[in-house]
Amino acid sequence: VNHAYVQDYPNKGDKTPVRAAVKDDAWLNGEFIKTVQLRGGAIIEKLGKSSAASAANAAIDHVRDWMSGSAEYVSMAVPSTGAYGIPPGVIFSFPCITCNGTYKIVEG
Repeated sequence: VNHAYVQDYPNKGDKTPVRAAVKDDAWLNGEFIKTVQLRGGAIIEKLGKSSAASAANAAIDHVRDWMSGSAEYVSMAVPSTGAYGIPPGVIFSFPCITCNGTYKIVEG
């Protein structure tokens, strides 16, 4: 939390330290930290399984869409080509169309 920032919207590129944005150090140092520490157990209690399965399913869905193709836009973490103002080469989640193991970033 000490070195975290939130992105200011709509001022692209501007950021505010989390502590300045939240303005509640007692909550950040207490309840927030405790909630983050216990989130894994809370997920297991609610769903009856670890959140690791969610990450695994997301990876499977990602590869399936990439290899088999998607009839609609899917979010994919791919290297930027400069689209959407993201510097080239930065891995970023873009809307993509996929077909036969290839992808194309949807221009916006």
